[in-house]
Amino acid sequence: MAYNFLAADRDQLLLLPPSLAEWLPEDHLAYFIIDAVEEMDLDAFYAEYRADGWGGAAHDPKVMVALVLYAYCLGVRSSRQIERACHVDVAFRVIAANTGPDHTTIARFRSRHEGSLKTIFAAALALCARAGMATVGLVVLDGTKIAAAAASSANRSAAHIAAQVEAMLAEAAAADAAEDAEFGPSRGDESPAALRGRTERRRRFAEAKARLDAEQAARCADYEAAMAARAAEEARRGQKIKGRKPKPPRPRPDAKANTTDADSRQQRSFHGYLQGYNAQAVANENQVILAAEVTNDQNDFGRLHPMIAATKESLAAAGITEPAGVLLADAGYCTEDNLADLGPADPDCYIATRNRRFGTSPTPGRSPDLEHTAAMDTKLSSLTAQGLYRRRAQIIEPIFGQIKETRGFRRFKRRGQSAVDSEWKLETACHNLLKLYRRVLVDASVAPYSRLAVRA
Repeated sequence: MAYNFLAADRDQLLLLPPSLAEWLPEDHLAYFIIDAVEEMDLDAFYAEYRADGWGGAAHDPKVMVALVLYAYCLGVRSSRQIERACHVDVAFRVIAANTGPDHTTIARFRSRHEGSLKTIFAAALALCARAGMATVGLVVLDGTKIAAAAASSANRSAAHIAAQVEAMLAEAAAADAAEDAEFGPSRGDESPAALRGRTERRRRFAEAKARLDAEQAARCADYEAAMAARAAEEARRGQKIKGRKPKPPRPRPDAKANTTDADSRQQRSFHGYLQGYNAQAVANENQVILAAEVTNDQNDFGRLHPMIAATKESLAAAGITEPAGVLLADAGYCTEDNLADLGPADPDCYIATRNRRFGTSPTPGRSPDLEHTAAMDTKLSSLTAQGLYRRRAQIIEPIFGQIKETRGFRRFKRRGQSAVDSEWKLETACHNLLKLYRRVLVDASVAPYSRLAVRA
């Protein structure tokens, strides 16, 4: 008696060409990403290409944007892994329309359109707003530390960097002199194999040295401004100000810069120190991210007002006219100056004045008078305010958990603050699209532009 098995003839040819539309179910994430990209304004991407048809054929930006978005939604950020998936994963093949872009093409696309990829965040937020998910009555501000594509061991002092740059220049000069003596000064041959790659390394060392020089210059400028303000105050009073004068800044031999990513800094996290960036986000009650920025500041003291401004700008770019109502933030954003600078156009802020988890006292800031800090402490002392503030962790912490734990976004792939800012906005845009996708699965009517609603 023969076994009753389904036929598995791998040599059987298809009688009709397959349709990509039949490879995945209609409610698959890949189709949702394709539909979402169709609704986005990608003029900034197309502006980078010639419109006269000349030159080699390029991949359609719609295809590449959808491919990058889908890959980031799944936590796949390596260009080589994306290329591999375009050949072995059905969903990737559907999005790429069987074109299979090379990993170099994918990497260059992200680098070439670094600025344009930042606009994807506003486009995704606009789609969430159309679905009624971009509410702004209550928003939460917080930051998380993300590692850079650089190691802490690559930090070097200014003296070490200067010595390395001088040694590389001397080595390059010696090689040029040897080639000129052997081949003549006008030969123009490439550098010897032993010196290949030194140009890029020299550039990175020069960037690190320039960063240290800029920081020293900024300290000197702050000192000069303080002395000028002191002199003006003395002239107004007609007498010298008592007390010790500010000391001029001295060169800091212990100051270091990273020779792999000069913009990255040593960041303190719950798990110790890491070489990376401070990624900021503002989210609403639906855990939709309304604003996303990256800074290399080690703490959050200076990010309150920039993030409020970034939220206003992001909402305007997404077509949301309603201003943010109430903003919650932890003690990392509390200084007397920050609270004093809050105006009527800013949200109604509830900012912890102390880290109650560790019992620390209110943060004094730079001002000698703590009336604004005391007022905020009193404002948070009521049971209603405490209940409202407890929602802060419930809203923002799961977002960082989904980004870092579920999708594994713990390290940036690119280097430089502008590049990682573009990558952070891309990741947060994917977070918003995933929120919208799960909402559409439950109620397709919230997204009339989606094929899920059209076919429902």
